[in-house]
Amino acid sequence: MAKFLYLYSGGQMAETPEAQQKEMEIWTTWFSGLGDSVVDIGNPFAASSTVAAGGATEGATSKLGGYSIINAESLTEAAKKADGCPVLQSGGSVEVYEAVPM
Repeated sequence: MAKFLYLYSGGQMAETPEAQQKEMEIWTTWFSGLGDSVVDIGNPFAASSTVAAGGATEGATSKLGGYSIINAESLTEAAKKADGCPVLQSGGSVEVYEAVPM
C-alpha cells in the first residue's frame, strides 16, 4: 500500500457561515466514504509565500486550496477514490501524486 497526496485546486469558497457549514458536512461525508484509506484528512491553505532563488514573494498566484493524504494500491486506484470529491462540484480539480518512500 502506498501513500498518495491529493492537492485541491480551484473551486469556490462558500460565502456565508451557514453555507460553509453545509460544505464541511459534504466534505466530512466524502471522507467517511474513503474509510481506512484516509491517512490525513489534511487542511485548507491560507496565506502563502513563494520562495525562489531571488527571495520570497507573499501572495503566491497558485490556486491550490488544500491537501489530504490517502493510502491506495496504485495511482489509478488513488485517482478513482478522488471521484466525487466536493471540490469537483464547485469547478475545482484534484491533483494526485504518489509519495515516494525515502
